[in-house]
Amino acid sequence: MSPGSYIACLLTLFVVLVLVPNTNELQSSEAWSLLRIQRLLNYPSVLSNWSTNTDFCNADPNPYLTVVCYEDSITQLHISGSENSPPLPRSFSIDSFFTTLTRLPNLKVLSLTSLGLWGPLPAKISRLSSLEIVNMSSNYLYGAIIQQVFSLDNLQTLILDHNMFSGRVPDAISKLHLLAVLSLRNNTFSGPLPKSFSVLESLRVLVLSSNSLSGDLPDLSRLTNLQVLNLENNYLGPNFPRLGRKVASIMLSKNMFGGGFPAKLSSYYLLEQLDVSFNRFVGPFLPSLLSLPSIRYLNIAGNRFTGMLFRNMTCNDDLMFVDLSSNLLSGKLPTCLTSDSKNKVFLYSSNCLRIKDHSQHPSSFCQTQALAAGILPHKEMRVSGGRTAMAVGAAGGIVVSVSLVGLAVFSVLRRINIKRAMKKPPRRIVEHASNGYPPKLLADARYIYQTMKLGALGIPSYRSFSLEELEAATNNFETSSLMGKGSHGQLYRGKLKDGSLLAIRCLKLKKSQNSQNFNHHIELISKLRLFLIFEYVTNGTLRSNISVEGHKLTWMQRISTAIGVAKGIQFLHGGIIPGLFANDLKITNILLDQNLIAKISSYNLPVLAENMKAMVLAGSSSSGSNELGERHVERHLIP
Repeated sequence: MSPGSYIACLLTLFVVLVLVPNTNELQSSEAWSLLRIQRLLNYPSVLSNWSTNTDFCNADPNPYLTVVCYEDSITQLHISGSENSPPLPRSFSIDSFFTTLTRLPNLKVLSLTSLGLWGPLPAKISRLSSLEIVNMSSNYLYGAIIQQVFSLDNLQTLILDHNMFSGRVPDAISKLHLLAVLSLRNNTFSGPLPKSFSVLESLRVLVLSSNSLSGDLPDLSRLTNLQVLNLENNYLGPNFPRLGRKVASIMLSKNMFGGGFPAKLSSYYLLEQLDVSFNRFVGPFLPSLLSLPSIRYLNIAGNRFTGMLFRNMTCNDDLMFVDLSSNLLSGKLPTCLTSDSKNKVFLYSSNCLRIKDHSQHPSSFCQTQALAAGILPHKEMRVSGGRTAMAVGAAGGIVVSVSLVGLAVFSVLRRINIKRAMKKPPRRIVEHASNGYPPKLLADARYIYQTMKLGALGIPSYRSFSLEELEAATNNFETSSLMGKGSHGQLYRGKLKDGSLLAIRCLKLKKSQNSQNFNHHIELISKLRLFLIFEYVTNGTLRSNISVEGHKLTWMQRISTAIGVAKGIQFLHGGIIPGLFANDLKITNILLDQNLIAKISSYNLPVLAENMKAMVLAGSSSSGSNELGERHVERHLIP
């Protein structure tokens, strides 16, 4: 069943219901309560046939009005007004309205949509303790979701779409253990989602689109029943949400998600819809998404995905909509997407595809990005107080199975003559591919071949950092952010605006070094497409996870780690020139992140690995300390 059909079936529950035959007449008190509801709602047209003679329990249901009774009590009430109904008169009282509803004590389903209801939800809703389904969409309700809502222990569906609710989604939502459907679209909720979402194991549908939510999502991987996730049009990100593998629909468009696709996305075999359009994704597009066994809809438009497309790519025969527009894709159009254009929608403008139309960029535009050798805008370069900030916009790609981190080179040169620097305009160490590499290297057919394969191997997410960003992250490199000092400079701890923790190594020139030698070293590093912006890795080494009692990896996790490391080394040997070769790889040089994804630590990186002590960058390191704990290892090379 498709996600749309699933939601439709749930909503149909409000409309097409099997009426249980009455064994007794409706209690007179409940009949009078319905007539009072008619009056409080200002006699809407949908209730025009109600009167003192109405047999409420045996009236024919319709899409706008349904009353269901069991024995002598009303158990389900569905009233739907006209679309875009105006607010009820100022004389309307939401408190009086709910007081009347509480006189229907056995009510299990309450659906009141497009009726012009306005005001905050009253605390009296907690008296309707039998409620299982609540739908009050398309009204003018405002304020926060009050705590009394979360005392409804039987609640399974809560739909409050198209209202004016605000504030944060309460942490108390974890109390709704039976909640299967939560839809709060088109309100003004803000802030991050509470971590308590991770315990809603019954949740099947989560719709929070068109709000002002921000930050990373809590871990949703424990929600093994989650099938529909719609978070469109918010400010969420940058990390891709962690989900269970039963998900059928992922709608994340118009947010702030970034980085690359997680490798396990290719294993979501029930996935039918994926929309990540108009975000900040970078790195390789996963061709395997086109051939997922259930995929029907795929939209990645408006990002910076890289990689090559080929005519002989495989697609799911049922894939009906694909939008690859406005990315950095190259190659040729897959035949499987163009062979049945009458029944399928395939959009691909503003890439670098080899086709005969004017909708594509020149191939050099995307090649430059795929090689991760682009030039940052000159406005991000500055020389001030003898300080030159250099950020090498780079992306070193290893493999999809190894979670890779974009690295950057940030150096502060304090002893460069200002006059000498001002004689010529500031320049990036790494420029366009046609300028940043020696002609001999660019002519190397093996280099070109290996580089073109990076799309298949998996170029990770990457970005460049301006000096202003790094100053803000470290509070202008204040002493409390200093984590340690080494022979090559200081190590600072920083925090980006999105909450990402990182460590920044500021390279410095020794008295025995000159700028020419320094530029030589930076040129070597730039060919490896690395930055010196590190991530925090807090889960220890591979050795500690294998040997520590009570914290052992399963055999499947060990095999996955071994495969990931092997592919990473394959890239270091043959994916770049000059290749990196070393015999010092140990299980203590393999780090594991919180998802047990393997990351290669030091691997014979020139200059940076020289005379460096082994340190681990972890969030638990105390700020301002010059010595780091023994369990923390600095990652000089993160493939």
